[in-house]
Amino acid sequence: MTADTSPLSPASSATAGVIGLGIMGAPIVRNLLRAGYPVVVWNRSPQRIEPLAATGAHPADSPRAVVEQADVTITMLSDSPDVDAVYRAPDGVLAGVASARDGRDRVLIDMSTIAPSVARELAAAAAERGAAMLDAPVSGGDVGAQEGTLSIMVGGDAAALARVRPLLEVLGTTVTHCGPSGAGQIVKACNQIVVALTLEAIGEALVLGSKAGVDPAVVVEALSGGLGASRVLEVRGPKLLARDFAPGFKLDLHAKDLAIVLATARELGVVLPGTSMVEELFHAEQARGHGDADNSTVVRALEVLAQHAIGGAERA
Repeated sequence: MTADTSPLSPASSATAGVIGLGIMGAPIVRNLLRAGYPVVVWNRSPQRIEPLAATGAHPADSPRAVVEQADVTITMLSDSPDVDAVYRAPDGVLAGVASARDGRDRVLIDMSTIAPSVARELAAAAAERGAAMLDAPVSGGDVGAQEGTLSIMVGGDAAALARVRPLLEVLGTTVTHCGPSGAGQIVKACNQIVVALTLEAIGEALVLGSKAGVDPAVVVEALSGGLGASRVLEVRGPKLLARDFAPGFKLDLHAKDLAIVLATARELGVVLPGTSMVEELFHAEQARGHGDADNSTVVRALEVLAQHAIGGAERA
């Protein structure tokens, strides 16, 4: 638990750090800048830093340097090994906590989706060095990141969350304390089950309706007004109708998340038959070279099985 309980808002002259400037990290930086936070940034690929520096972000030469300059540091990376490496490297996040000598109580927030066990291990390592760490994975995709409407699922110390809540509320409309370290990642795993199965169900509905001769746009319109409505259908339905598979959330990343889900389920003795089935469909799309496409590309695996593309479009 951090000794300082004052909220880290722009009014408190708090500085934010962001490590990882991809599809999610870059809009997070822009939203923090618009809210008035000074922001220090680092990314493994320097070319992603330049456009953000042009809008006011301050580049750092290592994750350690970000932490040394920031009151709160956000990491937004792809997978457990990436987060572990950035935290434990000689010039990494934990080294920055250990080397800082300015007396500030730092809060670390990992907004990546990683294994709950890794989140707990890193939180313990941060605590040994005097910093609080929160696991705070998100849902909402690139649109939510751009609009600041993410759903943020937080595991870790409640007092640390209270300090950084003003900052998180810039990034998301829902900030939920899920429990101790690792609990945010558990809830994110639950979210990824629902999103994956919903995408697969939408795909089944569109393929069935289309092969029966119904306009897929009519299917989406009708479902959107009934009990089958969902945020997934609202956001992905129009893109599916347009066959727009530009990544809002890459299939490769969702497949990685489902691997975490199923590994956690095995540890707990929980059977997830629906999730296992959708993971296989994801793998089929990866094998067809669609891993970099949006996760809604799962519909194309169903089109192959049905030998029919929605709306009569050419299958790819």
